[in-house]
Amino acid sequence: MRNTASIFDLPVLSRRRAMALGLGAGAALLLPRPAFANVQDFIASVWPEASSRGVSRAIFEQAFSGFAPSDRIMSLTRSQPESVKTTGQYVADAVSSTRVSTGQRMRGEWAQTLGVTQQRFGIQSEIVLAIWGMETNYGSYMGGNNVIHALATLTYGNYRRDFFKNELLTALQILQAGHVAAPQMVGSWAGAMGHTQFMPSSFVAYAVDYNGNGKRDIWNSVPDALASAANYLNSHGWRNGETWGYEVQLPANFDYGRAWDVGRQTLGQWESMGVRRTGGRSFPRAGDMGRIFMPSGSGGPVFLLLANFDVIKRYNNSDNYALAVGHLADRILGVGPFVRPFPSNEAGLTRSQREELQGLLNRRGFNVGTPDGIIGSKTRQGIIAFQRAAGLIADGHASSGLLAALR
Repeated sequence: MRNTASIFDLPVLSRRRAMALGLGAGAALLLPRPAFANVQDFIASVWPEASSRGVSRAIFEQAFSGFAPSDRIMSLTRSQPESVKTTGQYVADAVSSTRVSTGQRMRGEWAQTLGVTQQRFGIQSEIVLAIWGMETNYGSYMGGNNVIHALATLTYGNYRRDFFKNELLTALQILQAGHVAAPQMVGSWAGAMGHTQFMPSSFVAYAVDYNGNGKRDIWNSVPDALASAANYLNSHGWRNGETWGYEVQLPANFDYGRAWDVGRQTLGQWESMGVRRTGGRSFPRAGDMGRIFMPSGSGGPVFLLLANFDVIKRYNNSDNYALAVGHLADRILGVGPFVRPFPSNEAGLTRSQREELQGLLNRRGFNVGTPDGIIGSKTRQGIIAFQRAAGLIADGHASSGLLAALR
């Protein structure tokens, strides 16, 4: 296996994937006007920088052939979610029985590749499969957008212009290096590419030539894509031989406020607070560090999250995403559903509802600061104080039920 990283010994301005940047949620409703009078002026402005990065005129013209800014892509930057999935709803959709069974079938089909990849990068096969399943449903849908045209649309539309212009120029370099032909460089509307949805800068930093054919082809080579995902996780500190976390049971009268204040401590210390792994099993290493995660508060499953959970979040900076990846990996391995189900009647809170919740806490004298819709430590402390005063379970969870109680 030969890695062709030397082709790309260039500065990387951003290595995070677009999904980790929250490109849709919170985007301004009114975007800046395009910085160029017309498309041809824009294309002409890109050429000198592309040329300085070694892109030939022939590759450049092929990449921009037929380009017209996409109104559909620009509309996606303005989209505001009208409803919010709870963690339970998100995980149920992401870890469907079909996705689990397909992952198990893929584990058999790509067993040799996964075995070599695990030996080389130290990432459990099921985690790599779960990333693949979450990103593109095992390659069945890679986005369908021409990546050059998508990135050019965002750059021309003056949306996060510096970031997307660098990704556009990097994508042109990938074409120049011959890793993929322009028509096959497909991805999401925001430029995440191939089976494992790498942004171009992440491709430069982490893509792997598993087959040793001189190309890092995450679009057409499943081995290249799986090895690339494993390399990404390994490069961000994956701890070989450890899992992402455990579902746990809490004792009666558990001090949720103390748990929030403690943050991360050893599993042995959590055990001293009465926290137990579900199913009567013990933790394999009491010295591992973990933090409590209660996505549905006291009314749903509770987890102790280990360091690898945060490595998964480097792929997509979302607790829901990382939990779904970890759970999907476990289910592919043959582990059953969570012991405690998520509440079926829970509704997610929109940003405006979270702001309302904070405002109501302030009005009742539980000062949480200026309402911003972000449930941080100060808001959580206010929630716990209100819950205690109201005789509720003081778990600090910002729920639809809590909002109703405050109203």
